[in-house]
Amino acid sequence: MDSRHASGNSVHLQESVQIAAKILVVGHFAVGKTTFIGTLSEIPPLRTEETMTQAGAEIDDLKGVHGKTTTTVAMDFGRLTLSDRLVLYLFGTPGQQRFVQVWEDMSRGALGALVLVDPERLEESFAIMDLVEKYGIPFAIAINRFDGQPDRADDELREALDLLPDTPIVTCDARDERSSANALVALVRYLQNRSS
Repeated sequence: MDSRHASGNSVHLQESVQIAAKILVVGHFAVGKTTFIGTLSEIPPLRTEETMTQAGAEIDDLKGVHGKTTTTVAMDFGRLTLSDRLVLYLFGTPGQQRFVQVWEDMSRGALGALVLVDPERLEESFAIMDLVEKYGIPFAIAINRFDGQPDRADDELREALDLLPDTPIVTCDARDERSSANALVALVRYLQNRSS
């Protein structure tokens, strides 16, 4: 086989290789992580949700949360193919402080994180953002718009969350496939720009 033919095959093989990337979908309790992954996953998502009981009533703050009856106790998992070459494996982490121990394992090998934020409960995002920064995971912010919430300017949100100027901030509705996909694409572009 001549070298020109061999190198041509090599290039063809490299172009057909699929890249799998581990992405964390994180955020505080009841911000929409399970919904987000379920909306985007091309496979039936793995969920580890349990019914909330009276025992957790004093631990999980339901202020500002309506109709929530279950909570994630380990993780959510889904898969999304963005292109012929890029597949995202989405890992959703529990948002409560008592599940922080899973972060060390979940953060291993993560390319980046999408931090879901409820604009009416910004202060609850600080502990999650501290964890993302502690583990050195590059991240983008996705403001999950809930029904009936007033719009807030990105500049106001950026200042309230104390974000660096280059940290992407996008708006999404975790129930909507298109806007959720756009949030992930914003994160992927940010990660690509950092590595180039």
